[in-house]
Amino acid sequence: MTGLSETNRPADAAILAFPEATASVMYGLSDLLHSAGRDWGMIVHGEPGPALVRPRIVAARAGPLAIANGVTVIPDARLADIPTPDLVCIPEILVAPSDRLTGRFDAEIAWLQDCYRNGAIIAAACSGSLLLAEAGLLDGEAATTHWAYCDALAERFPKIQVQRQRSLVTAGVGQRLIMAGGGSSWLDLGLFLIARLAGVDAAMQLARIYLIDWHHAGQQPFARLSATRQTEDAVVARCQVWAATHYNEPAPVAAMARLSGLSERSLVRRFQKATDMTPIEYIHRIRIEEAKQMLEATRDPVEAIAQDLGYEDASFFTRLFKRDVKLTPTQYRRKFGQLREVLRSAE
Repeated sequence: MTGLSETNRPADAAILAFPEATASVMYGLSDLLHSAGRDWGMIVHGEPGPALVRPRIVAARAGPLAIANGVTVIPDARLADIPTPDLVCIPEILVAPSDRLTGRFDAEIAWLQDCYRNGAIIAAACSGSLLLAEAGLLDGEAATTHWAYCDALAERFPKIQVQRQRSLVTAGVGQRLIMAGGGSSWLDLGLFLIARLAGVDAAMQLARIYLIDWHHAGQQPFARLSATRQTEDAVVARCQVWAATHYNEPAPVAAMARLSGLSERSLVRRFQKATDMTPIEYIHRIRIEEAKQMLEATRDPVEAIAQDLGYEDASFFTRLFKRDVKLTPTQYRRKFGQLREVLRSAE
């Protein structure tokens, strides 16, 4: 493809539509890309500025397409009818983390592979990274996806280096594979893409217009302990059930060993094989999740919360929390406790 700076033309962007997509990310990205250049001129000078990106909704087949949540999309073009765009955007895929995509996206995968070979930037929002993985484009690369899908991505595609904590990852030849994590991090993705295609100033203008706050701390402040950590090993599963309500007891690993009838060393090996975590790591994860709830819902001092969770040393708890969540307990409370208070006012 000819460099955009050489042609002074708007960048061509194709936003992929398929039945498992939802409208929010698809149309949100479309609106954001349409706004680049145009809206700043309208606000500052009273008339639209030049469009910097030309987005289109594309799909494998022509005609109305029913997508998730009862929305009908009318694509602008079929995949087979358009030349390779400068940018391809994959919205999230509304499937359970355990669902497999094999055989469901053959036409889209072939098109994505062709676009990548021809030099396109390919960006995926949220669980859309699963489609990049199915296409084989992420083998040997770093990647991210919505925090709830990270385990499935890592287990199903062991060649991928899953960056669970990051809300944005670039990879591939020329860093042309760009992935955002979950939820509203598609806004981060949109800004990043506009900066790549049209320059930092254009992206900063949209950040001001849309009041977009970058997810500096990544996904971990929003993540919860994944249900996929449960195991079919009956002995380990019994220990997990016990830990769910006894995580604050002293010497929890020794207690789990007694419950299992195994030595602590044998339990550690068996637990780690089944869950990819040692028993004490699992206990820490449960405690951190409970700490999040307590920080959001109460005004208890951090020291008291640490004590309730089973930590005698509050400073150790604070270091552990910051390591896993990427925020201190105080920062977390400020971010999510205030949000909870605002939402309570709606009741």
